[in-house]
Amino acid sequence: MRRIVAFLIDWLCILGWVAVTAAIGIPLYLAGVTRGLDLVTLNVVATLILVIPVVVAAAVFESRRRGATPGKRVLHLEVRHGSRSPGFGRALSRNVLKIGAPWIIGHAAVFVLATAGDPTPPLGYVLLAAAYVLPIAYLASLFAGSGRTLYDRVAGIRVVRSTGPDSSSIGEAPRSSAPAE
Repeated sequence: MRRIVAFLIDWLCILGWVAVTAAIGIPLYLAGVTRGLDLVTLNVVATLILVIPVVVAAAVFESRRRGATPGKRVLHLEVRHGSRSPGFGRALSRNVLKIGAPWIIGHAAVFVLATAGDPTPPLGYVLLAAAYVLPIAYLASLFAGSGRTLYDRVAGIRVVRSTGPDSSSIGEAPRSSAPAE
């Protein structure tokens, strides 16, 4: 349950980034700056401006000494590879699967369905189903077996409770290898 709450806190931070980009992007769109761009180009721009910065930021947070995004810090959780924080590449692969893939698949589904004529191509429905099934499968995996998600397994990472004080205090905090709830 702690991981879910931590993820929701992280999504509040992500929504802050979405709000900033929307505050800039919507006036540009209304002013006609994006006129003439096809939906594929708009999808690529959205990925570059929204998805990639979020995925990279999460990887940066998780690859630091504390190994925690803001939500994990609040809930005293850490991402660990063995007894230490994962490197940037490992954290990036985790977040590409966790955040990037479902988000990009969802965008692609919306764009396929929005541009489809009649009849709607089956690809749109397949992408739409995948955009929902993937996060649901991730969530379900938290309650099955060891509680490690597919993206944790692929990246060789475990999410554990931190036992020490916040890393903002001086010195290295003691670590726990106990799995998170």
